[in-house]
Amino acid sequence: MRTICLAYKDLKSGDGGPDHDDMDQDGVIRAIEKTGFTLICILGIKDIIRKEVPGAVALCQKAGITVRMVTGDNKTTAMAIARECNILTDENKDLPDAILEGPEFYQRLEGLFCKNCNKDSPCDCPAEDVIEGVKNKTNFKTIYKNLRVLARSRPEDKYLLVTGLKEMGDVVAVTGDGTNDAPALKKADVGFAMGITGTDVAKHAADIIVLDDNFASIVKACMWGRNIYDNIRKFLQFQLTVNIVAMFTAFVGSIVLKESPL
Repeated sequence: MRTICLAYKDLKSGDGGPDHDDMDQDGVIRAIEKTGFTLICILGIKDIIRKEVPGAVALCQKAGITVRMVTGDNKTTAMAIARECNILTDENKDLPDAILEGPEFYQRLEGLFCKNCNKDSPCDCPAEDVIEGVKNKTNFKTIYKNLRVLARSRPEDKYLLVTGLKEMGDVVAVTGDGTNDAPALKKADVGFAMGITGTDVAKHAADIIVLDDNFASIVKACMWGRNIYDNIRKFLQFQLTVNIVAMFTAFVGSIVLKESPL
């Protein structure tokens, strides 16, 4: 939970009151910062997990999709939410590099470079010539297999993760709703933006807009996408099989019977 502490303090008015001109660097009156507060309460604020999310994540994992959580929250909060969502399980929570913070992740991979000019990204190459890659690919191969939660992440950390996964040959889908998610949404093979809470920048960068902001809807999109792909394969298999048999029968019939048997 995120915590907020509420407290109060009585201040004198008039000449005996605090000096309103005596402020610290944050603009807070110094007299107010001193001791003498009375605690009222401590509030715990928690992001409620939708009841369908844990089941949807488990279904993705069963279908061979690795779900990774990339968040700006601190490590402790991210771990708690990931456990509720089945992203962190008893099997993977103790693996090395299962949980990392964004700055550490970026530092270990040493950032991005342009394969065209072999300089750090961003470089001076024209946009159409830039081919980005992870500088320390050896470390990335070690990290990405076990990585499940990336906490305290910045936009460049998300972008680096997507770039590295694509270099490994994975098909990458990214979900996001904020402006800082736009680079990763654009870089991914498929970008899912939230239709309700998503910013205009995120929606323009994404390929698909999820109208109900529900992770389960993304699972349905994967299911129907695979269904269409399988049906196309079955249709081509059927057509090729039938056409080859028909051509062979017509060819043999034309030689033997001097006419097509079909």
